Amino acid sequence: MLLSSEQIEALQDLGQHIAAALPDEVRETHLAQGELVVSINRHDVVRVLTFLRDDPNCLFVQLIDVCGVDYPDRDERFEVVYNLLSLKHNQRVRVKLPAAEDTPVPSVVDVFKAANWFEREVWDMYGVFFSGHPDLRRLLTDYGFEGHPLRKDFPLTGLVEMRYDDEQARVVYEPVRLTQDFRNFDFLSPWEGALDPSVEAAARALPGDEKATG
Repeated sequence: MLLSSEQIEALQDLGQHIAAALPDEVRETHLAQGELVVSINRHDVVRVLTFLRDDPNCLFVQLIDVCGVDYPDRDERFEVVYNLLSLKHNQRVRVKLPAAEDTPVPSVVDVFKAANWFEREVWDMYGVFFSGHPDLRRLLTDYGFEGHPLRKDFPLTGLVEMRYDDEQARVVYEPVRLTQDFRNFDFLSPWEGALDPSVEAAARALPGDEKATG
């Protein structure tokens, strides 16, 4: 996002204002992708978001979303990200905090009602627990689902598959089974192979070529 020099200066001033008002809560502020990013302590999220909502220089009254990011190599592998919008000042701010599997993040539902389902989604997809949430249940996965699908270590195939069982007359869940054997790939683009004279003619054939000679 391209910003004018005036917009960049306004965001920098806003970052300094937030950091000066919350010196113990804010770790750092910087600009990224045309937006102000505020990194905070996990346990201070309610105070910080309340300040950003109510302070006259901020007035970030709209919570756009809450999402998670997984960095498996970090001690605190998750980041929880809050994207806020100020309609009054036509500005955005991104608030970030670290979290781990065993470190609950305070819920901000009392600050922004819209955080209810957003926090449920982060819990469902990443397993980040939000303390004080009024109804922290899975949101997108099925009842009895195991694991958290957006973690980097979650298998792409999933852990279980479901199908309709005629004998039991219901949907059943079973461990994932591949329906066909693994195939060997030479990782050669079919277009490169077709043009490469060093590749044998049979290997250069594309699916469907047999119809032209049949």
